[in-house]
Amino acid sequence: MEKIEFMKYALSLAKESAEEGEVPVGAVVVCDGEIVGIGRNRRETVKNALHHAEIEAINSACQKLGGWRLWKCDMYVTLEPCPMCAGAIINSRIRNVYFGAKDEKNGAVVSAAQLFDMNFNHKPLYEGGILGEECSEILSEFFRDLRKKKAGEEK
Repeated sequence: MEKIEFMKYALSLAKESAEEGEVPVGAVVVCDGEIVGIGRNRRETVKNALHHAEIEAINSACQKLGGWRLWKCDMYVTLEPCPMCAGAIINSRIRNVYFGAKDEKNGAVVSAAQLFDMNFNHKPLYEGGILGEECSEILSEFFRDLRKKKAGEEK
């Protein structure tokens, strides 16, 4: 598989989240060309602020690989990681992060903050814009539908 295929898989996870009423974000962790961890947003379903796609994917990869150091792994995520997730990526030693859409308000890679460029003990490499239009569109559609639903409930 290549970058596009891994991001397509992450997008399929994001679509599952959207179908459950969750913000549509999906993530996969890849080691040696194999998906070893998957995650999707499930904060509303689980009622827990920690259930971001990236955190679930890291947890899944750690369980599969039997350790917390994911230094041979890459992550593909449909939305630029937030500060919590960027911190988890740094602490798990993921080497490369590929994200789709920027998150201008909460993104901690290139947008609101640049945690990967700070003087931490590990600096993941990163690339944004992988299937960026598709990743942005699923988010825009989700929030557009949510606003319509809320407007209908107010009447």
